[in-house]
Amino acid sequence: MSTGGVLLAAGAGTRFEGPPHKLLADLDGQSVFSRALGSLVGASLDAVAVVTGAVDISGPVAEASGGIAVISNDRWQSGIASSVRCAASWAAQHGHDAIVVGLADQPFVTSAAWQTVAASAAPIAVGTYGGRRGNPVRLAREVWPLLPYDGDEGARTVMRRFPEFVVPVACEGSPDDIDTVEDLRRWS
Repeated sequence: MSTGGVLLAAGAGTRFEGPPHKLLADLDGQSVFSRALGSLVGASLDAVAVVTGAVDISGPVAEASGGIAVISNDRWQSGIASSVRCAASWAAQHGHDAIVVGLADQPFVTSAAWQTVAASAAPIAVGTYGGRRGNPVRLAREVWPLLPYDGDEGARTVMRRFPEFVVPVACEGSPDDIDTVEDLRRWS
């Protein structure tokens, strides 16, 4: 079974008030994006991709090791659902049986969390932290047709409609994201 890991990095990050874009902001010597990507790459999944849109992250992608696919989401403004759809389309084109999806503004999700979620055989596996659902999320090929095309929910709508598909997976690390300058200061 082939599993691809996909980091969603297409959003505008409008709640982060300052230059640079939140994904390019420095967090202890690395960009928020680079930390998140490093954890995904460190998970050693079968393939790694990044969905891009609002911000140019080609520099940090080029600096990362390994062959990372860059998927351009021309519809990024329609919400995260379009990015998840791009990820599923990429995975289908490359013969993957599942994708594990995470967010580029969550730099504290560990490589171990990516691996643990990827190892599940559930149609949908959700990383949990102290019992709280977070990312990454594993989506088996069988659920890709059920994913929404637009909106600000990726797989959550499918998880609500088909709770029997969902298996929680306990993870180490933190799903906290960097949405504001205050979030960044709290973690720096």
